Amino acid sequence: MPDQSISSSLRDKLIEDREHLAAQVAQLEPGSGVGDDFDDNFADSGQVAAEQGENKVLAAQLRAELDEVERALAKLDDGTYGQCETCREQIAEARLEAMPATRFCISHA
Repeated sequence: MPDQSISSSLRDKLIEDREHLAAQVAQLEPGSGVGDDFDDNFADSGQVAAEQGENKVLAAQLRAELDEVERALAKLDDGTYGQCETCREQIAEARLEAMPATRFCISHA
């Protein structure tokens, strides 16, 4: 596990990331108003369908990122944060600082 001061700043970064991602996902959820403002008689329904599809894909990607952040926070709580899930070796601090939610060392990324 990274030293205490680094893990504290990484926790803060992960919490910030979680809040940001959750807000983005909420904006893309059905009924949020994003992409819902098209008139039923809108001339280019194909374009509307394409944009709605893009919103669904983006929301799924953001949810996946949010899941990774949640997993990293849980690992901080249980003391396994910073350990590669493949080889169980410590992940380099520079990698954790660049990608706080990473689950793998550079060799297994």
